[in-house]
Amino acid sequence: MSRILLAAAALFAMPALAAPPPEIAAALQQIGRVIAGPPTLALYAPLQPADPGAGLRVERDIAYGADPANRLDVFAPAGDGAGRPVMLFVPGGGFVSANRTSPGQTAFWGNIPAWAARQGFVGVIMSYRVAPANRYPAAQDDIGAALAWVAANAARFGGDPARVTVVGQSAGAINAALYAVEPRFHPAGVASPVGYALVSGLYAFDADAPPNERDYLGDNPAALSPRDGLARLNVQILIAWAGLNPERFVAESEALVQALRAAGRTPVVLPLPGHSHISEVAAIGTADTALTDPLAAFIRR
Repeated sequence: MSRILLAAAALFAMPALAAPPPEIAAALQQIGRVIAGPPTLALYAPLQPADPGAGLRVERDIAYGADPANRLDVFAPAGDGAGRPVMLFVPGGGFVSANRTSPGQTAFWGNIPAWAARQGFVGVIMSYRVAPANRYPAAQDDIGAALAWVAANAARFGGDPARVTVVGQSAGAINAALYAVEPRFHPAGVASPVGYALVSGLYAFDADAPPNERDYLGDNPAALSPRDGLARLNVQILIAWAGLNPERFVAESEALVQALRAAGRTPVVLPLPGHSHISEVAAIGTADTALTDPLAAFIRR
């Protein structure tokens, strides 16, 4: 582990990479194709500053709705600005958590909106209601409420409410997809997102869905599968997935790509070899730009 941490500390001095640095890549291979938060975050913690918002304009714990879970943080470039693209990040958590920060890891997930702000965007990260206390469509209603808040408030951070891209990872990608395909969740008078970046999500469900999915999606999860709806959606979509994901996430991402292409769509397709379910987002803000370079171009387009 010490060699890995030394390699991580040196990464800031390295040029941009298209994959994890070799020693971290080896450690991720050893962890394997599982969702393993603590050991993966331990690899990446030395690469992240203790305060990801240093030098940025940051406002935290803003209420966007009535529920205690309806909170968001905003990271923006310091100084005046206008017309900046806005990124709304929907974190994962297996439908049972949706935290803007990871316990014991002060850098995560503030590294994500901080990266957005350092790209010249306004970065917003939200928490939302989760199972088992809440079922579908609680998170979709919350995404709509967060987008309504962004529409009303983005300008005071220099953001353009007509240039919002929703980025979701894991269950956050699933929840973003379920929001995107159902117009009844879209708040009236609010500009639709200009794009969705879906990172390592699942886009079709069946009766064998694991308990955490059924706790949120209900007893007939197959009826909510968003894959076909995404193929009909007239909006730009980026589909990314880690090569070291559990196989179901890889297969679902590839199937969504095929469905969109069969419908005549041209999604941005971004496999991330060498990355895992956790490392793909833990690496955001480091010199490993396998995800972030294409994502930044997608948000700027």
